[in-house]
Amino acid sequence: MSALNSIHLDDMISRLLDMAYSTKVTKTVCLENAEITAICGLARELFLSQPVLLELAAPVKIVGDIHGQFTDLIRVFEMCGFPPESNYLFLGNFVDRGKQSLETIILLLCYKLKYPEKVFLLRGNHECANVSRMGGFYEECKWRCNVKMWKLLIDTFTCLPIAAIVADKIFCVHGGLSPNLLHMDDIRSIARPTDIPDHGLLTDLLWSDPADVDIEEDWVPNERGVSFCFGKKVIKNFLERHGFDMVCRSHMVVKNGYEFYQNRTLVTVFSAPNYCGEFDNWGAVMSVSKELVYIFDLMKPLDWAALKKYKKEGQIQRGQIQRDDF
Repeated sequence: MSALNSIHLDDMISRLLDMAYSTKVTKTVCLENAEITAICGLARELFLSQPVLLELAAPVKIVGDIHGQFTDLIRVFEMCGFPPESNYLFLGNFVDRGKQSLETIILLLCYKLKYPEKVFLLRGNHECANVSRMGGFYEECKWRCNVKMWKLLIDTFTCLPIAAIVADKIFCVHGGLSPNLLHMDDIRSIARPTDIPDHGLLTDLLWSDPADVDIEEDWVPNERGVSFCFGKKVIKNFLERHGFDMVCRSHMVVKNGYEFYQNRTLVTVFSAPNYCGEFDNWGAVMSVSKELVYIFDLMKPLDWAALKKYKKEGQIQRGQIQRDDF
């Protein structure tokens, strides 16, 4: 880590955490462009040095979509433990929709660099140029720093791992399954860096959904206009073929923060409460113990007034911690 030593990382993380409790989203990011550039370069190298299909041990906290809701990312850490207190697997969709995608992804990259075997990030369907250009991340980068930083972060996204297996039993991915996924080596053979194509295995892993009603067919076109929806037989056959107990994915907002399908063989985890300020949904984190017992840690939706109060209380508490450290 020649470009960034641990002291610089600690300082950047500290500045980002200070920003998390600010009651205003400032036009400027609390990091310099040169710092973001260095973070992206090191993160790309680190992602490519680790497998495209991760094999992780339990215990681990599995986090769904964050979508630029930076304060809610901090709420996740406050609830479940800041790294390295807990191990984390994030299922993608770090950016777009929320107002602080930059702080969200940069803090996660900093934690990844500081704790490379404790924090793991998977790619979501929004971690690409086409979607993030329309979803808000491009405009945020253009307004708050410049388009070059957006391009650097997109280049970093092309190196992210695609899926993970937790304790040989839980298959984790952003979207879902694919008719082109016959063996785990199919995922291992995905070369990085890579864009997301219009169709095929990688696209399905990031875009597909479980069918919300029983369907006779195994695969039906997805109403999103990309990839497929898959039925219960597909899930059952997939788990049996690979010896897994469950599929864990994110990709869609669910009212309670998590939702089971098909006799608990698949679960959706969504970690952005009050998504876009419109859905009044809870956020959830799936906590998997060493014994593979799982529970869901929940975050209630906060309206604007409650969120502002939370930030002010956090400012006071963080100031006290810093004074105590000094």
